[in-house]
Amino acid sequence: MTQQRRGLALWIATCGPIGDIPLAPGTFGSAVGLALVVALSQLPLSGTARTSALAALAVVILAVGVWSSGKAERFFGGKDPGQVVIDEVVGQMVTFLCASYRARLTWKWLLAGFVLFRIFDILKPPPVRNLERLPGGWGIMMDDCAAGLYSLAVLLVFRFWIS
Repeated sequence: MTQQRRGLALWIATCGPIGDIPLAPGTFGSAVGLALVVALSQLPLSGTARTSALAALAVVILAVGVWSSGKAERFFGGKDPGQVVIDEVVGQMVTFLCASYRARLTWKWLLAGFVLFRIFDILKPPPVRNLERLPGGWGIMMDDCAAGLYSLAVLLVFRFWIS
């Protein structure tokens, strides 16, 4: 692996300097995902187009994240190193797939989705924790995607109370 490629992979996996934040880098990585959701919600698109754009961007970030986090895992020498936060970015985006149809995301939606994702990402209820066993970048990325799906489900159940 060349120095340039290793540098790019690490930069993507850590979202630049975000992964080096000493306290709760995963929370800051989630904030990056939230910022992307908010930015997409500002585009003049229909609800279906917004959902499609968010899903497409999440798939691209997932694919790039599998590659980069796998390389970062080898570089840092451990399973799911704390510096890797690209997984939180995509997990947070998955959380808001249900909300992207809304004309406007309220602060209540954003806060609820952010907090729910962080809870599910930290607690890793079954089978989320089992996904960490997948090899390389797949294990890093898929457990956060599953935490995002759990958060998405809770938002859907309580959507009428989170207006």
